[in-house]
Amino acid sequence: MTSRERVLAAIAHKEPDRVPVDMGATPSSGISAIAYSNLLKAIGRDDLPVWIYDVVQQLAQPDMAVLDQFGVDVIDVGRAFNTRPEDWHETVLANGDKAFYPQSFHPVKQTDGSYSCYDDDGVRVLARMPKGATFFDQTYFPYVDGFPTDYSTLDNEMGKVLWSRYVHSPWDHASDPDFWNELRKRTLHLRETTDKALMIVCGCNLFEWGTFLWRMDNFLMDLLCDPDEVARMLDQLLERHLATLEKVCASVGDIVDIIRFGDDLGMTTGPFMDVDTYKTLFKPRHKQLCDYVKSHSNMHTFIHSCGSISSLMPDLIDAGIEIFNPVQTNSLNMEPEFLKREFGKDCTFWGGGVETVGTLNNGTPEEVRKQVLERLEIMSKGGGFVFNTVHNILPDVPPQNVLAMFDAVKEFNKC
Repeated sequence: MTSRERVLAAIAHKEPDRVPVDMGATPSSGISAIAYSNLLKAIGRDDLPVWIYDVVQQLAQPDMAVLDQFGVDVIDVGRAFNTRPEDWHETVLANGDKAFYPQSFHPVKQTDGSYSCYDDDGVRVLARMPKGATFFDQTYFPYVDGFPTDYSTLDNEMGKVLWSRYVHSPWDHASDPDFWNELRKRTLHLRETTDKALMIVCGCNLFEWGTFLWRMDNFLMDLLCDPDEVARMLDQLLERHLATLEKVCASVGDIVDIIRFGDDLGMTTGPFMDVDTYKTLFKPRHKQLCDYVKSHSNMHTFIHSCGSISSLMPDLIDAGIEIFNPVQTNSLNMEPEFLKREFGKDCTFWGGGVETVGTLNNGTPEEVRKQVLERLEIMSKGGGFVFNTVHNILPDVPPQNVLAMFDAVKEFNKC
């Protein structure tokens, strides 16, 4: 099987020739720049650049040679952009290693060693990374003081939120002339030059945009205290998301295999909302997004949601979600055996292959190997599984444990 065939077989709940693998196809299934830099040294490839493609989370874009070495089966189409050395400029990671930012990103170093990102006025701080930290924090919340009377400035305010302002490729080029034709041309080139499955990350967040605009504490209260205003805001978001999906589907819907949405709906102790609130406010709109994709493209629907979401999964599946990531198995009612038994025939799990916090960062290589083999045995039966960690590989993960993880996958796959 080719990598693409392998991934698509797993999504179709067929057991492929081996369990497909991801590292770096999404900003929730990747590797931090520091962990990647350490990994390159460990495998003798520190000649390769550390390109930080997701500047907010400080995630590296793994080189194709590294992906091939570890048997990775899927890539983000964003890697078709920023392909030249001159598309990047040098920076220094928190551990002192050299890395590169896209030319569009120029944070300002402060006297205390922190970095700040400023609005166009050069005064308002939109994001900040403290000295020694390994990601940027949002510092500006447009509607922190309450709902606006109208949403005429919504696009402008969304553009000040760090997740939109400092977006990863290909979206850092969305304002370029002829972007959509260029996206199609470059994605076609990827499909012709690699057999890997293709992923496009498309956001379409609903709940999360509420937290980005109002701040988490405010928006959680609004879900209960002012659901009508929340619904009005969600309709504004949905209108914009559907307009984006129209362009995505027209441009690459026939050549990309998977479209990734994002909406962190859970904490480790349960979802952020009760099931009825999800069914009333979010499910109908998630369904509209999924219905549009399924009616206008060949792409499979993928959602990233951290935390305990098993109580919401029946409705998410009913809304049209096919693939779940990162499968946070250390959360309430998210045990691998339970998830596979209850939902394994109805969706694909993309992640949960090893605990990123606990086993992968603090365990021994043998403990990593043991957990990976256990998870593969549980999750791979009958297809419906793509191996990945529980969320991104963090900066404190030793390279020896990353190697042990991939060695265990190869051991299970007998390759």
